[in-house]
Amino acid sequence: MPSSAVNETDAISIPVPDIGLGEHLFGRLHDIGFDGRGMTRPSYGQEENLAHALFMDTAREYGLEIRQDWASNLFLTLPGRNRALPVVMTGSHVDTVPCGGNFDGAAGAVAGLLVLCAWVKAGFHPERDTTLIVTRAEESVWFPLSYLGSRTAFGQLDSSTLDTPRSDDGVSLRQHMLACGAEPNLCGRASVLDPAKIDSFVELHIEQGPVLLEAGIPVGIVTGICGSTRYRSAVIHGQYAHSGATPRRFRSDAVMAGASMMMALHDGWQKIEAAGEEMTLTFGVCQTDPAQANFAAVPGWLELVIDIRSRDESLLERMNALVIAQARRVEADYHVRVDLGPRTCSTPAVMDETLQAQTQVLAAKMGLPVLLMPSGAGHDAAVFAGQGVPTEMLFVRNANGSHNPDESMEMDDFMQGVGLLERLLRKRAGA
Repeated sequence: MPSSAVNETDAISIPVPDIGLGEHLFGRLHDIGFDGRGMTRPSYGQEENLAHALFMDTAREYGLEIRQDWASNLFLTLPGRNRALPVVMTGSHVDTVPCGGNFDGAAGAVAGLLVLCAWVKAGFHPERDTTLIVTRAEESVWFPLSYLGSRTAFGQLDSSTLDTPRSDDGVSLRQHMLACGAEPNLCGRASVLDPAKIDSFVELHIEQGPVLLEAGIPVGIVTGICGSTRYRSAVIHGQYAHSGATPRRFRSDAVMAGASMMMALHDGWQKIEAAGEEMTLTFGVCQTDPAQANFAAVPGWLELVIDIRSRDESLLERMNALVIAQARRVEADYHVRVDLGPRTCSTPAVMDETLQAQTQVLAAKMGLPVLLMPSGAGHDAAVFAGQGVPTEMLFVRNANGSHNPDESMEMDDFMQGVGLLERLLRKRAGA
């Protein structure tokens, strides 16, 4: 695990993060999560536990302080000379969506650990504590609760949500927490993060789209994070009928109602883009009942999910109003009943301008080309920003998107991102 004697203008020796350690950690994470096709490390599941244990084992080897909060979020700290100063933080998550990739979330957690280990190896002593947080349950596919781990870290979880069942097994969040060694009985009573005691938070993450790849640039500096409005369990109730014996005027066709509603929302999206506003709209699930639907029947039931994202909170509210209006319209036009189910939301976040400027200066000193860009996906960093903590994100170029087994981050790109992260954290932590 080498260190370098290269000098910057401040004459501080630059610790060099160890690519070999990074490759080892990604390899072990792959072994832990491989499901035969991709990575499956469920939130509050055994694979997430093993991933956290891997980080704790490595932290012990380097003498880092190890702490877990009541929700089993993991904190790994290199103590500073003045422990009364606000702490510099970095981190991300290690849970995945079902059959996902090995880098979404994990890249940020590995990057933070590489920085702290490099500082230990180089004998660098920061002025203030520097902490890696490895959050629990960032992927809300398992529990319909955005940023679950980082929200618990700030005491934002209501105890009533502990009864929420996990999507794959129906077992409650409370029971999964207990099985992982957490203490859900302390919800609302345990000590939590104080934003006033955090100097800054920086999260490295793979880009989950093609922008950096298209631009030929390895690293992005994020300007803001989209919020969302979602309906995860919308159902259109129609009436099953014979496909040949039922004229159109007598039909209560759930699929046609759903198609009409989706196209109307898509048209709304196009008009918003034409007006120069930014958002995305996705129907990630659209399915009939496989036990009853058949080619000779008018479909009487359709399930769909609606996911709308934007950095403009007022636009999210306008789109939500459009969702409700279109649901009521298709009810009248197609003689169906639309049950949208509960709405879940996350708030957009703006990244700190000072951190953005500092990152650009450091990248220029490295000779590293970077691109200023928004994040269409949500991240733990949004919670820190929402608490008033100066927050920044770094994106690393990644082919084939994310939330799929084909995530393809190159280690050279990753290490350039880690190098930039290290310099930014060191600037904030002080010599």
